[in-house]
Amino acid sequence: MSDHAFAPEERDALYKAIFSRRDVRGQFAPDPVPEEVLTRVLTAAHHAPSVGFMQPWNFIVVQDPAVKAQIHADFTQANKEAAALFTGERKALYSRLKLEGIREAPVNLCITCDRERSGPVVLGRTHIPTMDLYSCVCAVQNLWLAARAEGLGVGWVSILHEDKLRATLGIPERIVPVAYLCLGYVSHFHETPELEKAGWRSRLPLEDLVFRDRWGGKT
Repeated sequence: MSDHAFAPEERDALYKAIFSRRDVRGQFAPDPVPEEVLTRVLTAAHHAPSVGFMQPWNFIVVQDPAVKAQIHADFTQANKEAAALFTGERKALYSRLKLEGIREAPVNLCITCDRERSGPVVLGRTHIPTMDLYSCVCAVQNLWLAARAEGLGVGWVSILHEDKLRATLGIPERIVPVAYLCLGYVSHFHETPELEKAGWRSRLPLEDLVFRDRWGGKT
């Protein structure tokens, strides 16, 4: 077997991490995340692919309860605004969903994008300028899968006001906040995604999403 090939058990472990990854909101344990474990998952994020190898990310590790409280206060306001956008049964279901674990998770993490890191002209970003942002999302996914392999849960909190997040974390105007994550050990991982379990949405069939050669093309 080639040195670059994965043994069957290694391949299976990767797929296990992918298929058992969950967006965790409500089952964080108070146990601290050891620094060496946090370093490993951050290293995994730092090894994500990036356009022009520009590595545009930074990682703001938040553990101060006072800072978490400020972020949570903004989430509470933003969540009220979001709830008002739904009606009827959807609104009632939304109000029952727990959509964050900001204060419960021992570690919060903000992943940002420095769009100027490699100068104004970046190899691979010349025609699709958002490729640096997409690169940072790859870092999020790397971190999420590494965290799952470490037994850590991750929850992505997107119901926040970007200007207030910038102010709370002191993020410069030129830096783009990409993801605000909650990270920690959990009591359990759900067998299926929580939104699916709650009846919000089901996973779409793969065969409905795959086209061949052009949009809408089928074999």
